[in-house]
Amino acid sequence: MYCFVLSLLKLSCVFLESIEKASMGGAPALFVDHLENGHTNGCSLKSEDTSVQIGDRSYVIGGSHEENPLFLGVQIHDKITNKWSSPTVLGTGPKPCKAYSAIVLKQGRILVIKKDAASDDSIWFLEVDSPFVREQRKLLGKEVVTWSKGVRGNAEKPIVISGPSGVGKGTLITMLMKEFPSMFGFSVSHTTRSPRCMEKNGVHYHFTEKTVMEKEINDGKFLEFASVHGNLYGTSIESVEVVTDSGKRCILDIDVQGARSVKASSLDAMFIFVCPPSMKELEDRLRARGTETEEQIQKRLRNAEAEIKAGKSSGIFGHILYNDNLEECYKSLKNLLGIDNDAPVNGLEVEGINLPKEHTVTKMEDKILIQETGEVIKNNMIVLDLSSINGGAPGRTRGIVLDTVKSS
Repeated sequence: MYCFVLSLLKLSCVFLESIEKASMGGAPALFVDHLENGHTNGCSLKSEDTSVQIGDRSYVIGGSHEENPLFLGVQIHDKITNKWSSPTVLGTGPKPCKAYSAIVLKQGRILVIKKDAASDDSIWFLEVDSPFVREQRKLLGKEVVTWSKGVRGNAEKPIVISGPSGVGKGTLITMLMKEFPSMFGFSVSHTTRSPRCMEKNGVHYHFTEKTVMEKEINDGKFLEFASVHGNLYGTSIESVEVVTDSGKRCILDIDVQGARSVKASSLDAMFIFVCPPSMKELEDRLRARGTETEEQIQKRLRNAEAEIKAGKSSGIFGHILYNDNLEECYKSLKNLLGIDNDAPVNGLEVEGINLPKEHTVTKMEDKILIQETGEVIKNNMIVLDLSSINGGAPGRTRGIVLDTVKSS
């Protein structure tokens, strides 16, 4: 800790020297760190594109995305072939702005800090060779990069609840959210099927056109998706992250196929499967709905039997509940989640990261040092500690610790 403070003070002096030179007409210093495996850490704050080099490739960040001008663009230059390429950019990216700082991190990530950006849009991670990117590159057969928004703090594990249609999992979720509205939030799924009676768009499902949903799936905006009964169902990454950002624990109501996809993703979740007491009881519940034809009921029963078998034997679900009595099943669910009849403390909403409009950036080990520049030089330096970051694409990168220290 003592060595770190000394190093921080030395860097602070370098910062102040560079700023003092800039105030006398000289250019601000540009910090470039040489990292492991020949990686270089490019850092700039200028109106044109920002470039960083990893091995024989330069990643140029700036401008607008070719397919979506609302998002920041990315291009790759291969030094060996001397060719440029525009990779497929997955996920929801940052909006373009005047200038950026880009710093190469470990695990195939580039930290991008936006200049003069809103507090909830200032820190982003561009993943160029992470496990998720390598998986998508193999799956799609082309060059891929993906964005992940950086946020402060951590979050509790989302809860995946699965079970056959008519088993009562929707009722259990409704009871949980009614009793503990400040603790849990429901991830609203997308579907291409038509709304049933009393169903509202954005509340029960996000009802969407098949072509629109297929494009968003191809753009990497879905955590999981499946074709069920001839319709597409899926959970968007953003729908989960929005709930988590609000300080609530996200609940996902998805089928076994979807749960399998979530299990294979980077999302660390709790998996619960709800079973009916018998197939006869499940059939009675489906008929009581009065929303399906006889052919549809028989199809759902066949699917339910296969789903129950898969739910019990797949190894996906760490917990299995039997809904033979709703109140008892709900009590068991609360016990699994470690809650009782006393309302838990509210979760904490994600805080934004406020950065000065004009600043210089450098990297020291797992810490990013941000010093304000301009006519009036401040004595405080913002330190972003990235040593405990977790998550990443296809979701948020969490665990950023922010601190403010005296720079002199």
